[in-house]
Amino acid sequence: MAFFVNIIKMTDHLRHSFWLEIWHNRIFLVTLVVWFLAQTTKVIVGFFQEKRFNFRWLIGTGGMPSSHAAGVTSLATAVGLEYGFSSVFFAMAASFAMVTMFDAQGVRRATGQQAGILNKMMEDIYWKGQIEERRLKELIGHTPIQVLAGFLFGIFWTLILY
Repeated sequence: MAFFVNIIKMTDHLRHSFWLEIWHNRIFLVTLVVWFLAQTTKVIVGFFQEKRFNFRWLIGTGGMPSSHAAGVTSLATAVGLEYGFSSVFFAMAASFAMVTMFDAQGVRRATGQQAGILNKMMEDIYWKGQIEERRLKELIGHTPIQVLAGFLFGIFWTLILY
């Protein structure tokens, strides 16, 4: 019985320690805040562009600025500030950021464009009565400008918050 009590005590300590360490991880918290600010900015930009509120802008992908770019740039910047820009940690974070930003504006954007074409084809077939319509998500990736805006957004807010 004492064995199980000790395991429960260790588990409680680890659980407490885990959340405490997360709360004290400045790099992680700044990255989350910058990502959330970018998502919130998307909602504001979308509201002014389309004159309506769309909850999908807060939780969805695509849009201005790229929260993918802002988040990974924030991570790399915070790591560079903490460990130095010549450290292996910064090199890893910056490499991760480059791959993520390339993917956000390359592969994911192309996927969104293909979804748009497929949706038009599906509409044509639907109107001819040959198939039931189900639309694909088109706003998946980012334009290079949206990625650049996210990149600059991430650096700017990380320098302010860190």
